[in-house]
Amino acid sequence: MTDTATPQEEIQEVQPAEAEGTAAQQQQPNADGRPPRPPRAPRQQRQQQQQQKQKPKQAAQQQQPQRARKVHPALEKLFELYPNMFGARFLPLKLGVFQDLLEKHPDDFKKDDLKVALGLHARSTRYLEAVAAGLARHDLDGNAVEPVAPEHVHHAILELHRRRVQRNPGEDLRPQLVARIARAVETSGLDREAYAVLVRSRDEETNAVLDEALAELAQQAAKREALLRAFEASGRSSEHEFAEMYGMNPDEVGRMLARARADRQPAPPAA
Repeated sequence: MTDTATPQEEIQEVQPAEAEGTAAQQQQPNADGRPPRPPRAPRQQRQQQQQQKQKPKQAAQQQQPQRARKVHPALEKLFELYPNMFGARFLPLKLGVFQDLLEKHPDDFKKDDLKVALGLHARSTRYLEAVAAGLARHDLDGNAVEPVAPEHVHHAILELHRRRVQRNPGEDLRPQLVARIARAVETSGLDREAYAVLVRSRDEETNAVLDEALAELAQQAAKREALLRAFEASGRSSEHEFAEMYGMNPDEVGRMLARARADRQPAPPAA
C-alpha cells in the first residue's frame, strides 16, 4: 500500500488480508477444543449495516402525519356563530361576554363548556397578542366598546415574553420586553408613577424590568424637556428655524417639542 493510496483503496487492501487471517482462524480450533467464533465484520461495514437498518424507521417517522390538535366543540361553535371574533382575526372581548353568549344562545352552550372554551381562547397566544397591542375590547358584533385596562395589557406582555423565552432558550429577550413595556406606559394615558402603582407585583424580576422601562422613559422625557427649554430660551418663533440653527431634523424637533408640551400637562391618576 503506497503513501498516496486513497482511504477507499486502503479499505480494499485491508479487507482481503483480514479475510485470509479469519479463514486461517476458522481452520484451527481453540485450545479447549471449542470451534472458533465466526469472524466480526470490519467496523465500517458494521456501521453501514446499522445505518441501512435505521433508514426504513426514519423514513416511516417522516411519512407519519402529525396529529391535528383537537379543538374544543364549544370553540368550534363560537367560530361558526361569530367568525369575525373567533376566526382569522382575534380581538379582545368585552367584559361580560360570557353572560352575553349564554343569554343569546341558551340551547347552544352548556355553562361549563362555554367557560372552558372562553378560557382556552383567552389564553391563546394570538388573543394575548391582541390584548398586548392595546386593541379595544369588542362586543359579539365586532364593535369596539371599551379600552383594555393597562394592567391587562401589562400582564399580557409579560405572559407573551415568558412563552418566547421558553421557545428561545439562551436568547436575550429582555431589551424587547423593556421596550414593549415602555410603549405600553406611553399609550396607557397614565403617568409613570401611576402606571407603576397599578402593575407592580411581588415578582422582583418583573418589577426590575418595569423599573428599567420607567427609567428609560424618564430619560427620554428629560431630553424633550431640555429641548423645549432651549427653544423657549432661543427667542426663535419658528421651530423649523430653531432646528436648522442647531443642524437638527425639523420634523423630529417638532415631534419632540410637541411631546414635551404634552408632558407638562398633568396626566390622569390611575382609576
